[in-house]
Amino acid sequence: MREILHIQGGQCGNQIGAKFWEVVCAEHGIDSTGRYGGDNDLQLERVNVYYNEASCGRFVPRAVLMDLEPGTMDSVRSGPYGQIFRPDNFVFGQSGAGNNWAKGHYTEGAELIDSVLDVVRKEAENCDCLQVMVNAGIRVNSVVLRNLYFGFSALHSWCYRSIWFRFPSMPLFGRWYWFWCLIPVVEPYNATLSVHQLVENADECMVLDNEALYDICFRTLKLTTPSFGDLNHLISATMSGVTCCLRFPGQLNSDLRKLAVNLIPFPRLHFFMVGFAPLTSRGSQQYRALTVPELTQQMWDAKNMMCAADPRHGRYLTASAMFRGKMSTKEVDEQMINVQNKNSSYFVEWIPNNVKSTVCDIPPTGLKMASTFIGNSTSIQEMFRRVSEQFTAMFRRKAFLHWYTGEGMDEMEFTEAESNMNDLVSEYQQYQDATADEEGYEYEDEEEVQEED
Repeated sequence: MREILHIQGGQCGNQIGAKFWEVVCAEHGIDSTGRYGGDNDLQLERVNVYYNEASCGRFVPRAVLMDLEPGTMDSVRSGPYGQIFRPDNFVFGQSGAGNNWAKGHYTEGAELIDSVLDVVRKEAENCDCLQVMVNAGIRVNSVVLRNLYFGFSALHSWCYRSIWFRFPSMPLFGRWYWFWCLIPVVEPYNATLSVHQLVENADECMVLDNEALYDICFRTLKLTTPSFGDLNHLISATMSGVTCCLRFPGQLNSDLRKLAVNLIPFPRLHFFMVGFAPLTSRGSQQYRALTVPELTQQMWDAKNMMCAADPRHGRYLTASAMFRGKMSTKEVDEQMINVQNKNSSYFVEWIPNNVKSTVCDIPPTGLKMASTFIGNSTSIQEMFRRVSEQFTAMFRRKAFLHWYTGEGMDEMEFTEAESNMNDLVSEYQQYQDATADEEGYEYEDEEEVQEED
């Protein structure tokens, strides 16, 4: 049985993580004290994917909670499910990063990382087939990027690199969360330095941002005053859908490794946009039928994407559609084929059949069926390009650089990070413009040259 270690960091990551565990506990019938109170044997059949069973039948989440300041940990502990976590798995500092990526990555973070890795090692050693899901916060500028401040990403990228070094065979499933209020001025530096680490050290990154989530709440769910709890619930439902096949039986199964194999055609292009369906306002629920075609239509809708990039401005390299509930796999396959045939211009032609389908028999709590979408689209370069433009404007004048060099960073690292992000944008554009015949012609030319030699 595959086991997932969930690492959540920073204020943003821990707030999402707290809501996520509420959703997962509800699906498995586990209450706030860790006791099982469900009514279906399937809830316990693969409960070990996310939980360790302690004495007296208590289930403890396989989670590591970390931050550079204690306030977030206190907030989680005082929440509705705060007592379900193992106390030893709370790892935190006292000072905080203060919006300074170098502080989190080199000084304060470097002091805390050994404690984090000790907890990770203890959890990893108790698992037979471990996979890791990391839930972190990177905040980026809202005017140009619609996103915001980096939060905990510096320590997080250090954690990524350290875990990969200590456990090289372990897949790292990275999750980003982009936040669009309370903009720090130095955000472009923090975001670019974080991307520089995640490109090299993470296997899969889900990109989200609050503006897209607020739009979904306003326009689709018709919520007049959406709260962070509403946003976090959307994210948690998506996170739960990604791992449902590990936790419940299904007709077409998947896991984090299979996702990576099917969604990442080239190692650096592992930044995904995600969506969830059904999303309907309370007043409209009784007027809509919950069917596979309806779910398919909504999950591919550009307005349903949870990040500030429009898939209509690029092309899909690959995608994954994860359905939950009682449905026909034949109908699912037909709908996926119809989507590709009717929108062929939005899919690269040199990867045929580039949509992976998954069907899990158990729906989310309170729904008859649902679907989760994960897309690897070249349009996500829009976000990186906006970050890069703002980074260049500041770095050209060496603005705010002394805060970073004072923590031990070198200017060369900024130059390398900027170059790495620009290369990433160029790669996405290259594969967006590529055609099925291009490589063939190049290959033929190479053969002609070899024959002449």
